[in-house]
Amino acid sequence: MKALIVNCSPVKTGATAEIVSIIEKEISTRYDTKCICIDDYDFKFCKGCRSCHVTAKCVMDDDIFKIMGMFSDADIIVSVSPSYWADIPGQYKSFIDRCTPWCDTHEPHASIGEGKKGYTVALRTGPGMHECDRIIQSIEHFYGHLHIECSGNLGLTSIEYKENVEPRKNEIIDFCKNI
Repeated sequence: MKALIVNCSPVKTGATAEIVSIIEKEISTRYDTKCICIDDYDFKFCKGCRSCHVTAKCVMDDDIFKIMGMFSDADIIVSVSPSYWADIPGQYKSFIDRCTPWCDTHEPHASIGEGKKGYTVALRTGPGMHECDRIIQSIEHFYGHLHIECSGNLGLTSIEYKENVEPRKNEIIDFCKNI
């Protein structure tokens, strides 16, 4: 079985990337894992043309198709997202917007296949869980429209820098046992 772990942050070396690394290490004994950073891919903003509502395909040809190919190949998808103004980073939101061809709210729509399980890890710098909850809701809403079964989530507060991850490592490892 294959697992795709997505760093939803544009920062490739920060706290989010550190959590991605821990998750990969923990689940790689059970899954063939692939980690990606959303910022490594080049794609444009959705133009809202709604052509995909008729054709089930986006009119733009860019890296969205590469990313969705990885989603299609994976059995497990883990999205790890920091809080950017109390929600997912703009880069990941732009990615989600471009996934409209795969969204089940219109027919025809493309499909990444059934039976996938999705997990979400949200982190924020402040002490309250409300921002983590909002991030989790955004990602799980996205998963639902792609028919990815929401199978678990973890919210981590008070994490601003990579160094703040180490004291929470056991919590992340425990979460990984359920993936």
